[in-house]
Amino acid sequence: MSGGVTLIVIAKEPVPGRVKTRLIPPYTARQAALIAEAALADTLDTVAAAPATRRVVALAGRPGAWLPRGVEVIAQRGAGLDERLANAFADVGGPAVLIGMDTPQVTPGMLADASRRLNDCDAVYGPAADGGFWLLGLREPAPHRLRGVPMSRPDTGVRQLERLEGLRVATLGTLRDVDTAGDAVRVAAQAPGTRFAAAVRAAEHAVHAGAR
Repeated sequence: MSGGVTLIVIAKEPVPGRVKTRLIPPYTARQAALIAEAALADTLDTVAAAPATRRVVALAGRPGAWLPRGVEVIAQRGAGLDERLANAFADVGGPAVLIGMDTPQVTPGMLADASRRLNDCDAVYGPAADGGFWLLGLREPAPHRLRGVPMSRPDTGVRQLERLEGLRVATLGTLRDVDTAGDAVRVAAQAPGTRFAAAVRAAEHAVHAGAR
């Protein structure tokens, strides 16, 4: 089934003041948006390089130059993030693997592994270091398993796993997603050759230059 999986990226248009606001300060709104755009571009390039039947970005906003060929765009639907995630799965159908735009250290191999695991499991779950999750895969769309899960909390991952009870769940390794400037620096060190790392280095240089 690994070749029959849809890869979904849930993303926001990287507009200054609307994305990665927890990076402000120490970074400016423009620097935070550039970091977000770099993370999104890296993530979509990884998705483009991974095996999949379809590659989709569920987007809040408008597509830009960061969108590679071969990646479809659908609009996010719903009020809270739980609803937007549930609707993204429903809109593309199953099987599907979904990630966000804030783990630019993800590799095509990681996504291929997640897709393969849906051969034998009903769901795939990738825990994040902050208590959330960086990846969720479902063999079949199941909106009720996402709607109502509290998002962006230390117990988000635990609550999401509770919703997957009764399914055969494969668990992946833990990754750090980018919420704070400290996260950005750590993730950039893990993926030094990425656009994301270059954007973080530029922002860090500007911060330290301004402090002198």
